[in-house]
Amino acid sequence: MNKATLFIVVGLFLGGGVYSFWKQKLPKGVIAVLAIGSVLCLAAGLMRL
Repeated sequence: MNKATLFIVVGLFLGGGVYSFWKQKLPKGVIAVLAIGSVLCLAAGLMRL
């Protein structure tokens, strides 16, 4: 597994966490930080392809 694939998988995992936290009505700050991390991981993975 190369680094691009790893970043994309981690980004999708964090995206699932964002969805789960949103459903649980957790604080918006926590969701925002997780969402930013997810987007950054996905972007890094896509740029490495």
